Amino acid sequence: MHFTLHPRLAADTTVLGNFPLCQVLLSKEALGPWLILVPRKADLKEIHHLPFEEQCQLMRESSAVAALLENDYQADKINVGALGNLVPQLHVHHIARFQTDIAWPGPVWGNTDGTQRSEEVQQALAEELQAELSQIEGFSAA
Repeated sequence: MHFTLHPRLAADTTVLGNFPLCQVLLSKEALGPWLILVPRKADLKEIHHLPFEEQCQLMRESSAVAALLENDYQADKINVGALGNLVPQLHVHHIARFQTDIAWPGPVWGNTDGTQRSEEVQQALAEELQAELSQIEGFSAA
């Protein structure tokens, strides 16, 4: 089988590009920036289902994304998590959190109004993040 992005992730995000293991997505929700890493593997639900070498690669890619959000956006906290209760496909959220955001200090899930960025704002942020991600070895923009 081949990798196919879950329809809900496809509807709720913009594809920024790829690392060696993961596709990088930008959530359309007007919070963050909120990036999502999705290993390009078919039928994958859990991190521990990856071979050890790919678990390490996922951690490298995750750490690079978290560092980018911390350094470039001066976030107060970076929330990283893989929940998968609604979307079973393994995906790892990386959310730049700020004391001024609507959900602070609680979790974003269930604590925002779901407002999405306009297409213009989403496209501008996507281009900005693609340029920043392109500085990281192994990333290729979509």
